[in-house]
Amino acid sequence: MENTRVKDIVEAVGGTLLCGDPETPIAHISIDSRTMKGQDLFVPIIGEKVDAHRFIGQAFEQGAAAAFTSRHDRMESDRPWIQVEDTRAALQALGAWYRGRMKLPLVGITGSVGKTTTREMIAAALGAGFSVYKTPGNSNSQVGVPITITEIPPDAQIGVIELGMSEPGEMTRIAKVAQVDQAVMTNIGVAHIEQLGSRENILAEKLHIQDGMKEGGILYVNGDDDLLKNVKARPGCRTIIYGTGPGCDYRGEEIGLSGGFPVFTAVCRQTGERVRVRLHVYGNHMILNALAALAVAAENGIPMEKAAKALEAFNGLKGRQQIHHAGGITIIDDSYNASPVSMKAGIQVLCDMEVSGRRAAVLADMKELGPETREYHRQVGHFLAEHPVDLVVLLGDLAAEIGRGLSEGEAKEEQSRNGKNGPEIRHFSEKAELEEWLFSWIREGDCVLFKGSNSMGLGAAAADLLARLQQSGKKA
Repeated sequence: MENTRVKDIVEAVGGTLLCGDPETPIAHISIDSRTMKGQDLFVPIIGEKVDAHRFIGQAFEQGAAAAFTSRHDRMESDRPWIQVEDTRAALQALGAWYRGRMKLPLVGITGSVGKTTTREMIAAALGAGFSVYKTPGNSNSQVGVPITITEIPPDAQIGVIELGMSEPGEMTRIAKVAQVDQAVMTNIGVAHIEQLGSRENILAEKLHIQDGMKEGGILYVNGDDDLLKNVKARPGCRTIIYGTGPGCDYRGEEIGLSGGFPVFTAVCRQTGERVRVRLHVYGNHMILNALAALAVAAENGIPMEKAAKALEAFNGLKGRQQIHHAGGITIIDDSYNASPVSMKAGIQVLCDMEVSGRRAAVLADMKELGPETREYHRQVGHFLAEHPVDLVVLLGDLAAEIGRGLSEGEAKEEQSRNGKNGPEIRHFSEKAELEEWLFSWIREGDCVLFKGSNSMGLGAAAADLLARLQQSGKKA
């Protein structure tokens, strides 16, 4: 937060300074009382279980320069205490105020699946021509976005930020803070359908990313998505469609694999420009992410060929289809999170891998899928029945439905398998038991996919397996 003092913040949020020096400089915002960068404003968030007002004292001990409060009417201290009605709303008001001081354009990313990877690929493509600031980690919420905005350095030329939502009204609040100039919508899946009721409601909510968009803005939509392909930008803004269909403004053609990685030709409908693109991340679904990145780069004046070269250097993110090798065994760590779409994509990557041994899919519960959650898990099983997997290891009660769907799918596929047996299925309720059994099963040449919701702990399971393989040098 460049050139910001307590008095500026008080005015921006409509607060009251209870005590302390109004000239105190503020450089950062923190919601964690344990970590301060220096000259921090501590914002105590009131959560469902914890009211962070109890940690204000700790925040000052750790070096906070000032604090918001909605629990105090009076205070005597040499540190600034700023009284506000609602600390979360005040944080958002502060983010919007600070955004209003900035001139750099912001590209916002939203969607049910692939937001973070698309954000990283767009940042990489734009990096071919600009100094780019991007959302750190996963700070994409109504709390994280205002903080992200205030951390954008003055030398950044363009920003790429991720906007997530899980409940009605949340995207509007975030969008009014971010005030993006361009917005990318990756897809509309079933993540958070439990809170929002239907894919159509999810679409309607995510379209609010345009609420802070100025006239002349651009909405990029995935033309391969059944709901997004007919979406139009708000009045006064343009719609850019990317995908593999004939009506796309930026289209992927001549799709194939090279060394297991996707290759394709990107075509700009308006200019006729054609560029061969070679990615170094697995899965054909990455082609859509790359097309979004190429579209954003091109619309911001970067030649597609230059942007494509930048994308070639991108090799993925931790927990998102990261490939590891140890003891002659390949591990695909795609454990960061899971939805039906991303789980099917992970399985497809497993099946596309060139391996000398067997393929194993370690799959865990997918969370927050609403009343149809068991059906969504069974659909993954149906998908598995159509793919060459040797072992399916399941963790959790919901994941057991994947096994049931697999058995149903196998019955339908029996005639076409020419007598070949389907995959072995193992189900576990405890992660430790799963890890021990899997370690005894694997041998040199095998490839193992880990995929499930974060809370199921498959990231730790993948890391533990990798460490054991490195230590043992197992090749049996």
